[in-house]
Amino acid sequence: MTDTVQLSFKRDWKTAFTSVKALMADPDDTAQVFRIMRALNVDTAKAGYDRLLQTAEGGRMAYDRVELAEHLSDPAYVARFPEGSVGAAYAAFLQRSGFSAQGLAMVSQSEEPFEAPHPYEWFGRRTRDVHDIWHVLTGYRADDPLGEACLVGFSYAQTKGLGWAAIGLGAALTSLRHPQGRAAVAAIWEGYRLGKRAKWLLGEDYEALLCEPLGAARKRLRLVRPERYFALDGVPRTIGPVAVAA
Repeated sequence: MTDTVQLSFKRDWKTAFTSVKALMADPDDTAQVFRIMRALNVDTAKAGYDRLLQTAEGGRMAYDRVELAEHLSDPAYVARFPEGSVGAAYAAFLQRSGFSAQGLAMVSQSEEPFEAPHPYEWFGRRTRDVHDIWHVLTGYRADDPLGEACLVGFSYAQTKGLGWAAIGLGAALTSLRHPQGRAAVAAIWEGYRLGKRAKWLLGEDYEALLCEPLGAARKRLRLVRPERYFALDGVPRTIGPVAVAA
């Protein structure tokens, strides 16, 4: 391992195009997501990190540089949160889905074996590690391709990363092949609009946020029910035991 950190800010459109096509063919190929992010979100972590430093608690969080994947992969840590909290809803999400923060990290590391010891890289990992918490906060299901697509729209609004925009466009085009395609595209666009409306979630202290009551956290973060998403046929109206509407 070298101590020299070389970060590229050049977009790789060819890789992004190839990976978007592969992801449209197989939505479960999560590795393609990270290839797209590496190809297009080249300056997003820098912009996000610089923005974090402008927040009231951002300097402290940047100094502490907590690796959320380590905490969120610890069963004892995840089990510590009180009933009705964001953390308890996240624990229920993990149990129901079978997902894990460490599993997501491992997929991303397979695409980028050397994770640079650099503040921008840390912020990128932080963005990756809160993805499933955003599922809990927004109500978009992780086991539903449309739920993922809607969260992609939300994530683009929050991060301005072109990788999210490319995935969202691919998801919208794929949706148009199905009978409810126009309604699905409207739901993805709604995700973008709700992301614009919400507070900037990457500026949150997630260790504190996980302790908050879920309904109160949604209200504070200006997160509202994604009506177009839940209006589609066959989409459950609750996430586990917790209703989406706060």
